[in-house]
Amino acid sequence: MARKTKMMLRVEKAFQRDLEKILPEMINDIGLSACADELDISKATLGYWCLKLGITVRRVALSPGETLEIKKIAS
Repeated sequence: MARKTKMMLRVEKAFQRDLEKILPEMINDIGLSACADELDISKATLGYWCLKLGITVRRVALSPGETLEIKKIAS
């Protein structure tokens, strides 16, 4: 587990959940920029947090009629 900064702990306390759960959900739901705005942090800080916590953010372009399926591997 990565050592968390005071700002990271502040966000966890406000949401009463771990950043490892909060960030992927928010990024998927509202996007990177809106997530950073919602958490009151810069986009650079959000990117650093994702890197530090091992959260991978990928962007995929789909043609009309294509779908994307995400599978979680049991750990």
